[in-house]
Amino acid sequence: MFQTYDVIVVGAGHAGCEAAAAAANLGSSVLLITMNLQTIAQMSCNPAMGGIAKGQIVREIDAMGGYSGIVSDKSAIQFRMLNRSKGPAMWSPRTQNDRMLFAQEWRTMLEETTNVDFFQDMVKGLLIVGSGKNRRVGGVITGMGQQIQSRAVVLTNGTFLNGIIHIGKKQFGGGRVAEKSSSGITEQLMTLGLESGRMKTGTPPRIDGRSLDYSKMEEQTGDINPGKFSFSATASLQNQKSCWITYTNKEVHELLKEGFDDSPMFSGRITGVGPRYCPSIEDKINRFADRERHQLFVEPEGWSTVEVYLNGFSTSLPEDIQFKALTKIPGLETVKMFRPGYAIEYDYFPPHQLKLSLETQKIGNLFFAGQINGTTGYEEAACQGLMAGINAHNKINAIEPLILKRSEAYIGVLIDDLITKGTEEPYRMFTSRAEFRILLRQDNADLRLTPLSYQIGLASSKRMFRVKQKQDALIKIINYLNKNKINPAVIDPYLVSRETSPIAESTFLYNILLRPQVTLKSLITAINDIDVDINELTYDIPELKDELLEEVEITIKYEGYTTREKQLVDKINRLEEVPIVSTFDYGIIKSLSSEARQKLSKIKPATLGQASRISGVSPSDVSILMVHLGR
Repeated sequence: MFQTYDVIVVGAGHAGCEAAAAAANLGSSVLLITMNLQTIAQMSCNPAMGGIAKGQIVREIDAMGGYSGIVSDKSAIQFRMLNRSKGPAMWSPRTQNDRMLFAQEWRTMLEETTNVDFFQDMVKGLLIVGSGKNRRVGGVITGMGQQIQSRAVVLTNGTFLNGIIHIGKKQFGGGRVAEKSSSGITEQLMTLGLESGRMKTGTPPRIDGRSLDYSKMEEQTGDINPGKFSFSATASLQNQKSCWITYTNKEVHELLKEGFDDSPMFSGRITGVGPRYCPSIEDKINRFADRERHQLFVEPEGWSTVEVYLNGFSTSLPEDIQFKALTKIPGLETVKMFRPGYAIEYDYFPPHQLKLSLETQKIGNLFFAGQINGTTGYEEAACQGLMAGINAHNKINAIEPLILKRSEAYIGVLIDDLITKGTEEPYRMFTSRAEFRILLRQDNADLRLTPLSYQIGLASSKRMFRVKQKQDALIKIINYLNKNKINPAVIDPYLVSRETSPIAESTFLYNILLRPQVTLKSLITAINDIDVDINELTYDIPELKDELLEEVEITIKYEGYTTREKQLVDKINRLEEVPIVSTFDYGIIKSLSSEARQKLSKIKPATLGQASRISGVSPSDVSILMVHLGR
């Protein structure tokens, strides 16, 4: 029935879809195996993509030639750029999406991708070839007994590995509600020497939008001029659906407390660690007892459904307690519940057991991506899938792995954090995790990463052409502003209107734009009357003109900051260029601290730079290691 595939991808969530697409687009033959072909790219939790730091990741995936940005644009029902009141390093795009359309678009794109085959079955084990240091994966064994051979395997099992769903005192096996869990893989990998652990996540109840009174809520509209994720020619939103905001109150909290005795979280039935930054409503009430209310986001699930997602009300309390509490929330007094919220426990594998390529250290050609590595979130999973797919293809073709540095992408920060620092709770990306976030903005992801992706053969020539157009236009506009002066008589009325001081003599336009009160779009409008038309220099693709002008403005205004960050990157990269072989014996360096020897032996850093970021490895340990490596 089956050929020998180059890459088998197990699981068709966000990580699995990106892994399959990346490996196939690089030329590998790919088999995507999922337990249910009807739930490919299912949005298991909230119907949204992006958000703080996550939006940067989606843009980076798109710049690398991944599909998440395109699918998000095609299925969006609302677009917002978050954190506009802060600096551009913090701006983060976010879309509200049509859940069913999102999955449909993903499946369509995968089916249109040459080299991707599909098969519906559970994978219960791996085919292992060789022994000792030469041990590698050689395929998979399915629940129906099929042995399918491949040169590499990417595991993206999400929450399905020995998943247990909790609702009050009730618990039952499942990877998602109404979907069975997967068994066999964890047990086999543990016999092969890998460590596993347990984590938990949760989801809110889904409710009937027809039963809500939106007049009692605050409307949250999309941006007036909505943007998009993809740098390709996807269409911008013409119409948008609103989200809504409401709040819990003391009465809601008291009703929820009635179910605490039956809560699996407080009773000890849940042993897995939950996400710190997305706690359940009962956890919020318990941890923040002084808070009289908590914000809830009422989010539509699509264009043509009445189903609504209640963001902020994740819970595993008994369903009758959930329902009673919902009826005390403003606007939800006559609510009808489609299905209750629940918590789910699942197996994961601590990511220190991986190489930076996401290949396991102990089993060759076996890659992990997504929640199996201890992360949470669609975006975090998708970017790991992309990199695992690329590196699985590279490994079987004897090509060096693609490792993104912390200074190159949020994706690089995420993977380095996971492997170097590990995680004991579901990992979520924040802008604060990136020390070079001024360089890693959402607006320049295409300029940063598309040339690299094009070089390895993933990003198309069409994508690269658009990036080259943008880069050329950027340089032309900045040069123009640097070379042309403006007369005080022409510009002073504009400057006064912007509440900034007038100029006394002709000044370069570049220096005018450095003022915080001045924007490039308003400056262009002010000087158009004097036959100085910057519009002639702008991007040839009209739909991205506003984005280009914004990029020029950010580049100029933040040049001092970006220059300093680049200098710091150059210093740090010197450590990143000092390699350490994986077989290095740290035990022979007696001057290292015992903690450093233990941590270094466990994680096996690939470079001196990675070693310096390991918790417990001090600067003096790094110096000692540097001297020894120098010798």
